[in-house]
Amino acid sequence: MTTYILRRLLLSIPVLLGILFATFVLARVIPGDPCRAMLGEKANKTVCDEFMHRHGLDRPIPIQFGVYVNEMAHGDFGKSFRFSKTVNELMAERLPVTVELSVCALLVSILIGIPLGVISAVKHNTWLDVVTMLWANIGVSMPVFWLGLLLAYIFSLTLKGTPFQLPPSGRLSPGLLTDPFTEVWGLKLAAGSALSTFSEFIARMNILNALLSANWKTFKDAVQHIILPAVALGTIPMALIARMTRSAMLDVLGQDYIRTARAKGLRQKAVILKHAFRNALLPLVTVIGLSLGGLLGGAILTETIFNLAGVGRILYEGITARDYGIIQGFTLVIAVFFVFLNLIVDISYAYLDPRIRVD
Repeated sequence: MTTYILRRLLLSIPVLLGILFATFVLARVIPGDPCRAMLGEKANKTVCDEFMHRHGLDRPIPIQFGVYVNEMAHGDFGKSFRFSKTVNELMAERLPVTVELSVCALLVSILIGIPLGVISAVKHNTWLDVVTMLWANIGVSMPVFWLGLLLAYIFSLTLKGTPFQLPPSGRLSPGLLTDPFTEVWGLKLAAGSALSTFSEFIARMNILNALLSANWKTFKDAVQHIILPAVALGTIPMALIARMTRSAMLDVLGQDYIRTARAKGLRQKAVILKHAFRNALLPLVTVIGLSLGGLLGGAILTETIFNLAGVGRILYEGITARDYGIIQGFTLVIAVFFVFLNLIVDISYAYLDPRIRVD
């Protein structure tokens, strides 16, 4: 297993370099340039030439790529033209927002999608099956931007003043602040250390930080703010998980060992959960793993609608401003997440199904 993991990690290096190079080149060949995107269309040639030279953008693309890879190998992802900050700083600010949103959206999709799929498979060819799959098909077809606006309208305006009212945007109510959990715990970590960086990353996730700090007022407020964007973002993966669960369960329920279990007099609940569902997990693990990667990279519309300063939103702003540092850095981070999740999915197969062994 260790050899397999190391081999997969080594093979991922050329994949990530290929993605980075493709992103690097495409960002520079699309129409427009960062000078006029930053300074306006009236910026003259002299000003733009000085801008390009100052940032090393007048060099050949292969040389620019080599310089960037060298800097990246030393932990420097460059600087943003638009925000006048390093990409490392922007990652520290924006990644926790998207990770928190994506995990919450995935939880919503799992907690709703799997039960719907199981019920649909058990009640195959009944009205319950038809209604469940109709709902799943609607979920797949529903545009995220339309659903997000609809949810904000219903739960923020239509239900205003009721117990069901939810905030339409933002992460916390104005004026509500929370101290990092490290300060609450009285921890003193060396600045710049790996543990300090990791703790700061966790502290920027409002829900987890409030939970670790036992700040229940902030925890409740943060959860209320995340519900609408998580539901909007998690609708499509929820529908996919429901359909995949139904398909996998129907395949398993037709196997001989399921009929044997029923013939032995086992209760329906035990047959469904202990025998059928456990053996239907393999395709679900793949869908769930890839869904999380897709959520991390596909939250642009959701973050824009609900005013969340995350990866999706800053990538959109970076593309419109031709901010090469943002485009390259955040695309690489999303690619790393995909590679890591694929590795986790492959490894989990060996533990979910004893017949599978990774050599």
